[in-house]
Amino acid sequence: MSDLRFDPETRRRNMSAIRSKGSAIEMQVRRALHRAGFRYRLHRRDLPGRPDITLPKYRLAVFVDGCFWHGHDCIQGHTPRTNTSYWGPKIERNMERDRVNRKALEGAGWQVVVVRECTVGADIAGLVSALQAQRSRT
Repeated sequence: MSDLRFDPETRRRNMSAIRSKGSAIEMQVRRALHRAGFRYRLHRRDLPGRPDITLPKYRLAVFVDGCFWHGHDCIQGHTPRTNTSYWGPKIERNMERDRVNRKALEGAGWQVVVVRECTVGADIAGLVSALQAQRSRT
C-alpha cells in the first residue's frame, strides 16, 4: 500500500531531513541544563548507545527520544498505516536496542534518564530539579 499524501521522492526527502542530533527537543533539554548551570558532554562514543547528553560528574546519561522512533505509547508514537512490514520490526528493534543500552549503562554505574517528546516539559523540569538536589548534597 502506498502513502497517498506523498510520492516516493517527497517521502524520501522528508525522512532524510529528520536529524538524529540537535533536534528541537534535544536543544530544549540542553538549554535548560546549561541555564541551570550544569555542564555536559554530547554523544559520547565510548558509552553504550551514545547518550544524547552525559553529565560525567553525576554519572548521568540522558537520552532524548522521539516518541515515534522509540515506540512510545502516546499520540506521537503512532504506528504507521503504510509499509507496516518495515516499520513494525524497525521500531521493535529500536526499542530492544534502547533496553540493551540502558542495561549496559546501568551495569557500568550510570544513571539513565529518558526525556520523551510528548512529555518534554515535565521531563526537563524533573531532570533539572533532581540534578539540583543532587548538587546541593555534594
